[in-house]
Amino acid sequence: MDPEPKDVIVLGAIRRGEKKFDKIQRITQVDPEELNSILEKLEERGFIQVEEKKGWFGKKIELIVTEKGSTELDERIHEIQERWDNMSQIYKTGDKQKLQECMEENKSFLPMMMFFGVMDMMMFSMMFSMMGMAMTDYVPTDSIPEDSGMDGGDSGMDGDGFDFDIGF
Repeated sequence: MDPEPKDVIVLGAIRRGEKKFDKIQRITQVDPEELNSILEKLEERGFIQVEEKKGWFGKKIELIVTEKGSTELDERIHEIQERWDNMSQIYKTGDKQKLQECMEENKSFLPMMMFFGVMDMMMFSMMFSMMGMAMTDYVPTDSIPEDSGMDGGDSGMDGDGFDFDIGF
């Protein structure tokens, strides 16, 4: 069974160097209960390990990605890159129906594509314009940066260019 998209995003945040629960929660925007469940699953599968360290104020807990977890993450990133490349190719053909079907099939992977910087946000915006749809049909409103200018119908240009916060 493949890890769920949120699992992969959490694993990616840890590999980027986020070792503490509160920082992982803030970056991934996963609610604390769900994050705890995800971390337990990742540990059970051997993708992360929990290290207890002694500090000035007592013990502190840090999360570390294992070799197995890093390999799994690389495979998932490669997979979402292939999915994005496929969507890009379909967009370039101009086939609206096929693009809409492909985006629907990949709906659960879109947050991962954004988090890992796999997608070209300008092209992603143009895909929605081509289909005459709003980005919010596929991406939760709270995941879209406020000043992105991406409300679906317009060109996405607001004079200042684009400003995306994808977690880097």
